[in-house]
This record gives sequence, structure tokens and C-alpha cells, in this order.
Amino acid sequence: MIRDILIHPDPRLKKPCDPIAEVTAEISKLAADMLETMYEAPGIGLAAPQVGVMKRLIVMDCIKQGTPEPMALLNPEVIWSSEDQSTYEEGCLSIPDQYAEVKRPASVTVRWMDLTGAAQERQFEGLWATCVQHEIDHLNGKLFIDYLGPLKRQMITRKMEKLKREMARG
Repeated sequence: MIRDILIHPDPRLKKPCDPIAEVTAEISKLAADMLETMYEAPGIGLAAPQVGVMKRLIVMDCIKQGTPEPMALLNPEVIWSSEDQSTYEEGCLSIPDQYAEVKRPASVTVRWMDLTGAAQERQFEGLWATCVQHEIDHLNGKLFIDYLGPLKRQMITRKMEKLKREMARG
């Protein structure tokens, strides 16, 4: 089921999320819905708070061509970051059509629980590393525009407020 994606500014996008204690049918359904919503958008990552669910769950798939590699990460945490930095032009499904360069660690190791309840650990690099850090930020109430200077952040926020007014008018 495709879910509605919250548009910034929305107070839910600025709140830290609650950990997931166990994998339930509800959590598995949420992950499936989030993947479907992400692919439809289209995007490469989506965090539960973006669909109004305040749980520590992200989905992502950074494969643009070829065989999709959908991932669902419950309670993900970065346990190691490289000193090397990389800069990507980031966007966000909650901040449509707005992009900005963000500098982050080029490589990270992330630990999470998968949908079977098993612990997983993997090193991500390149676009995958940027995506997983961007989505984990969402779980902590942080948006990619929070890395920008105040003027650029205010400009993007004003554009989103205008977009929301236009959407409300139908």
C-alpha cells in the first residue's frame, strides 16, 4: 500500500523515533508499504517518520539499473565512520525538488536488525553510505537541510510552506 509522504515543515519530521522492540506483522507490513512508497515516489531511501510512523525503521535501494536490492533496517546505527568525506547532492522525498550538496563520511559501518529479527552489520560506501546516513538522520529528527547555512535552509523551508499551501488548495 502506498502511503502519503509528509512534507517539511512537519513537527513529526523533527522528532527522534522510538526503537523497535520486536519484528511484528505490523512492522513487516510497514516495511513493505515503505518500499512500495519509495519506489513509486521514486526515491532511493525512506524513513518511517516520513510516512508519519515514529519508529526506527528505514528502507533503501540505491540500485538504479539492474536487479533491485531492497533493504529494510530496523534500529540502524552507525558504529564506525571513515575519516574520508564525500559530498553528494542530496534530495529528500519530504522536501521535493530541492537539492543541496552535503558532506558526510565516505564510508560507514551500520548495525541493524533485519525483518527476521537477526542482527546484521555491513559497511556501506559511495551512494549507499550517503543514503543510509541520510535516512538514519531522519530517525533522529534531522533533515539534510540542517547541514546547510541558515539562509539556504530558510529559503527551502519557505518554498515547502508555499508548496503545502498550494497542495492544500488542491
